[in-house]
Parts: sequence; structure tokens; C-alpha cells
Amino acid sequence: MKRIVSLFFAALLGTVAWAQVSYDVIPLPRSVELDAKGEVYVLTQGAVVTYDGRNEVLASNAALLVDFLREDAGFELKAQPDVKKGAAVELKIKNEKLKVKGENAEAYRLTVNRTGITIEGATEEAVFRGIETLRKAIGITGGERIELPCVIIQDEPRFAYRGVHFDTARHYFPVDFIKQFIDVMALHGCNQFHWHLTEDQGWRFEVKSMPELARKGSVRKQTVIGPNSSGLYDGQPYGGYYTQQECREVVAYAARRFINVIPEIDLPGHMLGALNVYPELGCTGGPYDVWPHWGVSRDVLCAGNPKTLEFLKRVYDELCDVFPSKYIHIGGDESPRDRWKACPKCQAKMKELGLTREAELQTYINREMDKHLSEKGRTLIGWDETLEGGLSENGIVMSWRGMKGGIEAARQHHRVIMTPTNFCYIDYYQLKDDRSQPQAIGGYLPLSKVYSMEPVPSELSEEEAKYIWGPQVNLWTEYVKYPEHAMYMLLPRLDAISEVQWMQADRKDYEAFKARLPRMLMLYDKLGYRYCRKME
Repeated sequence: MKRIVSLFFAALLGTVAWAQVSYDVIPLPRSVELDAKGEVYVLTQGAVVTYDGRNEVLASNAALLVDFLREDAGFELKAQPDVKKGAAVELKIKNEKLKVKGENAEAYRLTVNRTGITIEGATEEAVFRGIETLRKAIGITGGERIELPCVIIQDEPRFAYRGVHFDTARHYFPVDFIKQFIDVMALHGCNQFHWHLTEDQGWRFEVKSMPELARKGSVRKQTVIGPNSSGLYDGQPYGGYYTQQECREVVAYAARRFINVIPEIDLPGHMLGALNVYPELGCTGGPYDVWPHWGVSRDVLCAGNPKTLEFLKRVYDELCDVFPSKYIHIGGDESPRDRWKACPKCQAKMKELGLTREAELQTYINREMDKHLSEKGRTLIGWDETLEGGLSENGIVMSWRGMKGGIEAARQHHRVIMTPTNFCYIDYYQLKDDRSQPQAIGGYLPLSKVYSMEPVPSELSEEEAKYIWGPQVNLWTEYVKYPEHAMYMLLPRLDAISEVQWMQADRKDYEAFKARLPRMLMLYDKLGYRYCRKME
């Protein structure tokens, strides 16, 4: 029955034959050259996937390919190293330059001919990208044999940074779902998982030197029902946090899929989870409650208290010990300065530093943390507010309040991640009729709007445009409580952003994209992923 429903839905969208292999995948590869004679290679159950046995990463890739086809299509292959003859699929690193533009570390070539399938890449990561393309081409096709049209696919991504942000602070999500979220990212060629770990509504990262920070700071007494204006609360304590071991587990899981995990501990605002445990770090001394509702609190870390920087450095030392990412996100958004204006310690610090505006206190904190992270070999990422007052040369700007901040940052030769609300905030509604879908924070961001995004503003010169590192979608979770809801908000808008991230702008075509989408939706059905079944 499930398959019949899927086929009916596919027919509404412009169907493709689900039982046939198709290279019209998402994101679409740069070049797909089908054999002019229409020849095919027949893949049979139990066929061998081979690789260089000295390469442990290729061995992992081979095992993943076997797992993917078993899960998607019920098709069994077996991984075996160093098979010289008779292997159906060969994974290999090609040292000579691949026939792709530039020297992209993710460039790969997927070849299907009468004798077998070869996936060769500039790196193991590139080979993995080719594996995902083969996986999607086969889709849910099963049976005893699979006929693959002979083809040469040559491919590479447009942007080096292809990110997805997930807020697990407003609502906690179990580790198993975080892994599933990462699986979906890998399926779409994404490579940066921005993990939002702390908020006014809960501190979700274990700091072993301060155990109460997560134990107590992760729990709010209750949660608002509906919008803040409702005045209604559920009366139920809500909490949960990730141990350092769990975080390491997620990092390892993501790394096997060539996804880097960028942790975010927001500062100096969005800190009620911490202030609840350490009220002396606030300007008023508290007491502070972990917030049961949404919005922006006026209570932030006291910039004039020397213990504030001591606290932050301890937290980030442990964060860096757990997360090997070269990039660490410090937040920096939505930090009111009301408390600083009335705080004797903050005013004294301004006088000591010769500052004239409270906003400069945030710049002072940013620069201190930037220096601390640099000493640990890490690079700071911050929301575009961190641009105010100046960033270090290596600082990276995440432009969310439109593209203006990103344009300014690129002109100052900072790397930029484009994630403006009007294209990239997937906590917004997907459909105009908000009654026909789960509750969202508001706004309207249909699939077509996500697909239309161009991350490189026309205002930038060719040289300035090189600083646009890539685009990212953000899933905030004030109104997203459960894994099924999170997946619904993500899909199929992730399909749209994946083509923005991967394909050259002149190759994008929304109508062609819609025609390719049904194959992905059928795969989602097979994998049990919830998604929005309408497109606007």
C-alpha cells in the first residue's frame, strides 16, 4: 500500500520509473554522458565491491556502500579488498588529475561499462560522494539483478562549505536521531553539521569540570504552550544533555560520512542555561531561571566580570577537546546591552579599555575568545553581529540578517557562510496554508524560494566573490519538538539547498529539479523519513 501511495504521489509531481536506474539524482552531477549504444552492466546479488586493502578509509567506504544498497534496495553486495578480476564495483584513488574543473578534493568520476563499475576520486571523500551518487541512481530498485546504463559521470561541488544547522537546545533530540540527521545530510552531499548546543532554554553540552552546568542548566521547569503570548505552560520539567562521550560518538559517525561537526556555544547572550547555575556571571547576580518560553533575554554574561572569560575559556577548552573541528562557532547574535549599561563592573571595564559604547564590550569578548581559540589552532565562526567592531583576519562570518553582513565581510576579506533568513530558515512554514502543516515559528519559505537562492551577491567583484565559502540552512526548534517534525521541516527543502550548494548557478532549473524529486521521495518512504508532500 505504501508503494502504491508513493507512486500516486510521484505521478502528481511528474513521475519517473521507480524500478529503473536513473542518473537524474539530487544534487545533479556536473556531467552525465550516457553510452550512445545504450549498453548496460548487470549487477547481481552477492557481487563484490573491491578496494585497496591498505586504505582503511576506502574499506569504510566500501562497507557503507554495502550497507546503503542493503537498506535502500534489499540488494546484497560484499566488500572484499584487492580483488584483481571479477569485482563488480571498484573504489580507488586516482592520483592523476581528474578531468574536472580545477583541483577539487571532492572531484570524482563514476564509470559504468560492460565490465563493471568504477568510482575513482581525488580523495577518499571524493569516492564517498561518488558512492552516494551511485546509491541514489539505484534508488529502491531491487530484485536479483540491477541493470545500470553505461555512463561516465564527472562531478565536483561548487562550494567547499555545504552546511546544515540544527538547534538541539530549545528542544533536545536523541543521539540516534542526530545520526539519522547526519545520514540525510550525507545523502545530499552536505559536509558541515553546525550543532547548536546551548540556549536560554537549556545547556546541552557536558562540561566535566563544571558538572552542574549540564545537570542543572539543561532543565527548565516547564515549557510555553503555543506562542509566547498564550500565557499557557505545560507544567512539566524538560531537560536532557549530551555527554562528552555521546558527542565524540556523533563526531566519529559524521567523520565516517565526511561531515565535519561544528559545535556552537553561544556567547555572551542566550546564556540563561549557564546563569541559572552560575548567577555570579550575570550583571544583576540573579537568581536566573532557565527560560520556559522563547525570545531574547536581556540577561547576558557580565562583560566586566573577569570570571566570565575564565568560565568561557574552561568551557571552550573542553569543547575543543571533544570536537576536533578546525572551526568553532561562538554565536554572538541577539545579545542586548541593557544590563551592561547599568552594570558598575561593565562600565568600569569600558573605562579601563577606553571604550565609548557598550557594543564594544562584545567586541572585546569576541577578540579574547578569538585569541584563545587561535592558540588552540581553531578558527572562530560567528553570526554577522560579530562583524561589528571588527574581527581577526581569520574570523568567519555567518550572514543571517539578509546578505548585507556577508557582503561587508567579503569586502573585508573574511570568509562568509550565507544563511539569510529569507532563503535558509527552514523553521518557517513550507506552505501558505499553515493549518495544513505542523506548527512553525512563522514566516513562509517554500521549496521554490530555497531553490532560487544565489549565495554569491552580484554586488561583489570577482575577487570578493571568492570569499563566499558556501550556503547553509538553519533548523531552529522553538516549535519543533520531535524527530518526525524535524525531518518534515528539513525535507524536501534540503534537496533544494543541496543543488544550490553543489551545482553551478547556470545549471540550476527548478522545473527539472521537480521532475527529479519523486525518486528521492520514494527513497524517503523506504527509509521511513517524514517529509512535506506538497511543493510551492
